[in-house]
Amino acid sequence: MRTRAAALLLAASLAGCATPEPAPRPPLPGPDRMVLQPISYDRLPGWSEDDTAQALPALLKSCNRITKLPVDRSIGFEGLGGTAADWYSPCAAAQRVAAGDHTGARLMFETWFTPWQVTNEGRTEGLFTGYFEPEIRGSRQRKGPYTQPIHGKPNDLVVTKAGPEEPVIGRMENGKLVPYHTRAEIERGALAGKAPVLAWTDDPVDLAIMHIQGSGRVRLDDGTVIRLGVAGSNGHKFVGIGKVLKDEGKLGTDTSMPAIRAWLKANPQEGRTLLSRNPRYIFYSPNPATDGPLGTEGVALTPERSLAVDPRFVPLGAPVWVDSLDPAGRPLRRLMMAQDTGAAIKGPVRGDVFWGAGETAFQIAGKMKSPGRLVVFLPRARSPRLAQVDER
Repeated sequence: MRTRAAALLLAASLAGCATPEPAPRPPLPGPDRMVLQPISYDRLPGWSEDDTAQALPALLKSCNRITKLPVDRSIGFEGLGGTAADWYSPCAAAQRVAAGDHTGARLMFETWFTPWQVTNEGRTEGLFTGYFEPEIRGSRQRKGPYTQPIHGKPNDLVVTKAGPEEPVIGRMENGKLVPYHTRAEIERGALAGKAPVLAWTDDPVDLAIMHIQGSGRVRLDDGTVIRLGVAGSNGHKFVGIGKVLKDEGKLGTDTSMPAIRAWLKANPQEGRTLLSRNPRYIFYSPNPATDGPLGTEGVALTPERSLAVDPRFVPLGAPVWVDSLDPAGRPLRRLMMAQDTGAAIKGPVRGDVFWGAGETAFQIAGKMKSPGRLVVFLPRARSPRLAQVDER
């Protein structure tokens, strides 16, 4: 592959005027390539029915972060969302909308944002799943049934690259960077003396599910609750336990997360062995937010209004329109905010809906696997950016 730089003007006119179509995103390794197509609000199925005012609190959380950035800071990979300064006026307009004012909220979005259909080389349909915030039992001390550690970030973890793509993670051994310990190695004690233990839990299955979901809450034996956010990972590729169980012939037709959890708890010994087939391991840190788990964007997630996306394509902090189905097969057409990411969330038309906390959210999130379409809202006025074009 040869790469050259070319100026791609992602110019946008003032609000209310026609906006030229953004240039196609630069190709990335693999088959995915995002191309945005113009679409009008009246072509968004369910746009007039959704209570868009319910999305305003989530938008304002992102606005609070973006408007504190330097004015020329790019928003999204290769500045697809313009600069922080381009968000000042839309965010100020959002703050002026009264709580619960659905009509005012909808008019604000229509005035300040332009909708773009997200496609993967022209293909509009993608996959939408769900996730939730687990709550597991725990203790500050290792005692009784509490034998499973919840680790903080190890002191020998090395991150050598940051950016929109997966960072290179490992540890130094004899002066060379080598892959970090796998889940199986960590469970055999590889982190001894290297990582703090934030709490101890009594159920390895619940802990593994929390690793899959990301953030979580621990209800301690003294009655208090601590909220934990993701501090990093061991850098290994995620392997879904559902696929492992399916390949082993352990599950029937129901491959939802509730069915997976039930099988693992019914078969604890074999389940531990199979769980170790996912080499990825998550490290945690205390989450200071009180109104929800922190997403990758750094803001607290809002149930049913926050979406995990692939940040190589969709800018974190951008409003997005989801047109999909809930686990019951009912239309799920809703304005959300791109505020989180996930190891399994890859590709332009890919989303993971945050359903909230607790068992009800788990049952919904664990069963969601629906086709759908995605529309990203970008400020009508965006600054031109220099992008990279790959020639194959």
